[in-house]
Amino acid sequence: MNRSQNDTPTIAVLLPCYNEASTIGAVVRGFKAALPEAQIYVYDNNSTDGTALHAMLAGANVVRERRQGKGHVVRRMFADIDADIYLMADGDGTYAAEDGEDLIRTLLTERSDMVVGTRRNVLADAGRQGHAFGNKIFNMLYRTIFGTDFTDIFSGYRAFSRRFVKSFPAVSAGFEIETEMSVHASRLKLPVSELELDYGRRPEGSHSKLSTFRDGGKILWMFAMLMKETRPFAFFGILSALFMTASLGFMAPVLAEYFATGLVNRMPTWVLSMALMMISFMIFTAGLILDSVARSRAEQLRIHYLNTDRRTVSKRPEVSFDTPQSNKTARIA
Repeated sequence: MNRSQNDTPTIAVLLPCYNEASTIGAVVRGFKAALPEAQIYVYDNNSTDGTALHAMLAGANVVRERRQGKGHVVRRMFADIDADIYLMADGDGTYAAEDGEDLIRTLLTERSDMVVGTRRNVLADAGRQGHAFGNKIFNMLYRTIFGTDFTDIFSGYRAFSRRFVKSFPAVSAGFEIETEMSVHASRLKLPVSELELDYGRRPEGSHSKLSTFRDGGKILWMFAMLMKETRPFAFFGILSALFMTASLGFMAPVLAEYFATGLVNRMPTWVLSMALMMISFMIFTAGLILDSVARSRAEQLRIHYLNTDRRTVSKRPEVSFDTPQSNKTARIA
């Protein structure tokens, strides 16, 4: 995307979509009205219901991504599109287009690299009750493992600086991509903000693609993999402690018998306990080594992030919006 002739910051609205024909037209028109200076991009992820056609008729730039999964779509969008400010939302109509101004304003005035629109009514659920419960549990788990920067890691309504987008590795395949974004920001200690926004229900005819248990399992697996990559000492330390506990459990009765009789009659149990002990030490050593590797990788990511041009900083005064509405609550991390 080319910069405008007056050299003001360019804004790209990114809408990843899969079978959202009933809502995408209204969503595109809403963003065109709320942000007339922005370019609207809809990335269609193998929809079968005419999503691409509805988006095109509404005036969006439509691109097809054949690899199935939101992570693949976001990775493609971030690689393809060149802008100063990125605003990402879902195509299901649950996020208000007019709130995009507040997200962008917060991004600029707070000089943040990512602003997350936390969902005010998410616990009331815009779907099933299991999703609301899962949101609460996974957000608590995130804050325990990765830090307290975020209170709603699954929100799909976010604003990004160019520096964040072009330094984000994006390795996730599915909707876990929002969690990866949050971990990336927490890991590099990037300036981030949260803005509490209303979260709507899907209109009639639009259906959620999420499965409570299947997708919950994927998120847990993603948490484990991200913890392994970003906090290997803690990850492998837990595994080492589990093997150590098992080793001591098998070892205790053998030692008790030895001190009582001077004999080791359960030799296979003793050998197993020693093998588990050795595995525990090996895992602990691997955690120590990988922790140093993870620190080095974080330093390299930070250097790459710092070397990425953040053009919105110098152009910040040229973009102005109306005063934020009173029902928006911001939290800066």
